[in-house]
Amino acid sequence: MTDTPRYHRVADGFSRAVESIHEDQWALPTPDDEWDVTALVAHVIGVHRRVAAMVEPAQTTDVGDDEDLRLAWQQATATIVRLIADRDFASTLVPSRGGEQAFGALVAGLLCADTLCHTWDLARAIGADETLDKEAVQSAHRRLRDAGDAIRVPGGFAAAIEPAPNASAQTKFLNFTGRRV
Repeated sequence: MTDTPRYHRVADGFSRAVESIHEDQWALPTPDDEWDVTALVAHVIGVHRRVAAMVEPAQTTDVGDDEDLRLAWQQATATIVRLIADRDFASTLVPSRGGEQAFGALVAGLLCADTLCHTWDLARAIGADETLDKEAVQSAHRRLRDAGDAIRVPGGFAAAIEPAPNASAQTKFLNFTGRRV
């Protein structure tokens, strides 16, 4: 249903990147032309909040301009951890682009994949370590490939880029999500 240790590793990677942001880096551009560092971090928080609201509708989903993004991230990921640890929440069926699935599966799949991509985006933007969790990369790549073109919609992933023949698993995953490495 869910891979709680994997989610923890993925969230910890994003947490390390967020904690590495220097005060003068919040306005830096990211590999995604639409976002600067502030907008990217707010996006990841917002996605986590919207996912949590699928099983706890009272959850706040918007990210305010005056929010402390480091604190908001800690709270958002703590909420997901709490929800996937609860069997009732983890097994609750929720809608997704690929059809209805258990909340825990959505977290283990799309939420982990999205957070992994944005961890790399953030690390690249601020000059931090870009290395992603290897097992999480393999799982996310497999799940995204299985989803097919359902992930390539506005607000989703960009068109895949053909990786170099000798590309690492991480580069192949990032290229699959439309990122140039």
